[in-house]
Amino acid sequence: MAKSKDFNRLIPSIPFGDGQGFLLIAGPCVVEGRDMVMYIAEHIRNLSEKYQLPYVFKASYKKANRSRIDSFTGIGDDKALKILKEVGEQFDLPVITDVHSPEEAGKAAEFVDILQVPAFLCRQTDLLVACAKTDCAVSVKKGQFLSPDSMKFAIDKVVESGNNRVLITERGTSFGYHDLLVDFRGIPEMQKFGFPVILDVTHSLQQPNQASGVTGGRPELIENMAMAGIAVGADGIFLETHPDPSIAKSDGANMLKLEFLDELLRKLTLLRDVVINM
Repeated sequence: MAKSKDFNRLIPSIPFGDGQGFLLIAGPCVVEGRDMVMYIAEHIRNLSEKYQLPYVFKASYKKANRSRIDSFTGIGDDKALKILKEVGEQFDLPVITDVHSPEEAGKAAEFVDILQVPAFLCRQTDLLVACAKTDCAVSVKKGQFLSPDSMKFAIDKVVESGNNRVLITERGTSFGYHDLLVDFRGIPEMQKFGFPVILDVTHSLQQPNQASGVTGGRPELIENMAMAGIAVGADGIFLETHPDPSIAKSDGANMLKLEFLDELLRKLTLLRDVVINM
């Protein structure tokens, strides 16, 4: 199951693929404040060095897809983007954030290295083209409503717009009104397109569309989900983490408590070593 592809073209500063270890994309759901973001970034950076994993810091600078009008959406776009840029500069890390419109793509690209297209927006041609035309790599999350093979068309929109620095992210498929399931057959299926496939562990464990208007989740299954992804050969793991998910301002119900990340990465790297040597 060892990979034969070299993904250095995607994020030149962090090689992965060909036995380099899986890519780790991790951080809080949203920028809640500078001190919290810097603490999490330093903590995960240190763990990534401990386990020799290529690492990308993740945080949304704003949240647009909210169930309720009173949900937290951010501390202000400019303030949050400046914090993300500071993270990248201080810790020498590539940074990823999500964008929701062509206008946001151009603005965010000045502060981060990778633009993420949310799952609900993966068919939005104008957004994909705008992301492609920046200097950033583009991570496209598979819609909860799409089959794995349908992601070819989203990828084509980015590549045909002149950008071949693409990542694909699996984040589960809608199962009824309030749940998601991951079809692990989709990971090797999407890898056939020639781009790395990342498993979004924590969002795959969401329980959306709750009557309360607040998304639920199954964080007790994070380790199981992550290990399953590594076992089938995912090129990377995406997860959201927080020192205290119970007070997180967004998606706390499915986030990993930061203190548990060390042990999770230890197990995943051991498993990855087994997988790439099979």
